[in-house]
Amino acid sequence: MAKAAIGKWGNSAALRIPAGVMKDARFSANQQVNISVSKGSIIIEPAPDVNFDLEDLIAGITPENSHSEVSFGAPVGKETL
Repeated sequence: MAKAAIGKWGNSAALRIPAGVMKDARFSANQQVNISVSKGSIIIEPAPDVNFDLEDLIAGITPENSHSEVSFGAPVGKETL
């Protein structure tokens, strides 16, 4: 069992996970994780990869969730082609 201290990171808390724990858990730096609490314990699990399929996303567009064009004003840079 490794020990670590909870520190401050802006308005949040931060926990440095020791290298041995990272290795044993097969985690890597910058990896996305899900964090939950169960019976007073913090659970950290790898976040599943989310793969978006354009055809599935387009198939999900309906008149109910579609909106009209939104104006952001006149072009101000090189965004016009």
